[in-house]
Amino acid sequence: MIKLISWNINGLRAAMSKGALKAIARESPDIVCLQEVRARAEQAGQVLPDLPHQYISSSRKPGYSGTAILSRIAPLGWEEGMGHRVSDNEGRVTTAEFPSFYVTSVYVPNSQRGLPRLGYRLRWNVQFRAFVEKLAEKKPVLFCGDMNVAHEEIDIARPKENRLNAGFTDQERRGFGRLLAAGFVDTFRVFHDEGERYTWWSLAMRARERNIGWRID
Repeated sequence: MIKLISWNINGLRAAMSKGALKAIARESPDIVCLQEVRARAEQAGQVLPDLPHQYISSSRKPGYSGTAILSRIAPLGWEEGMGHRVSDNEGRVTTAEFPSFYVTSVYVPNSQRGLPRLGYRLRWNVQFRAFVEKLAEKKPVLFCGDMNVAHEEIDIARPKENRLNAGFTDQERRGFGRLLAAGFVDTFRVFHDEGERYTWWSLAMRARERNIGWRID
């Protein structure tokens, strides 16, 4: 059995300086997928000694975006990006190939307040689906990360108020639905079919304390 952890770290170097990765180390994972690392490999150094095989896809824009895979197991190989220039410039996809499966760490673009990047986001969805479908033709794919969408109303505390906001537009939700229709499984929902389980909370209005959140990971 392989133990895998995924976490939007929101700044890898800051998390390391604060000792936040000790929480990961205590879980003794075999593979860790990180998103929004905001660092290049040489800046991060060796992140977790017990996971010596380390692959970081960084953004050309300093301190922005980026994904990583840390592994106890040596992969057969790894790939940065998915052959989509704009996305790859932002370090949004890292993939490692193992003997019987692929692991992809992904940080899906945010459509942003007012949806100025919605068109790009929807095109990106199509590219990513094609990318993981092609991998799945060879062997199973485990992709995990910050998907930047609350797929169903159960995945968000206030669905009515957020329907036209980034991460909960009809178009973004349909895009995630198409991933599932392509044969992939939302594993969290397999084990948890109840609401009020979220992965992101606004910093405003004591949102986390009140559990007014989104499940976007």
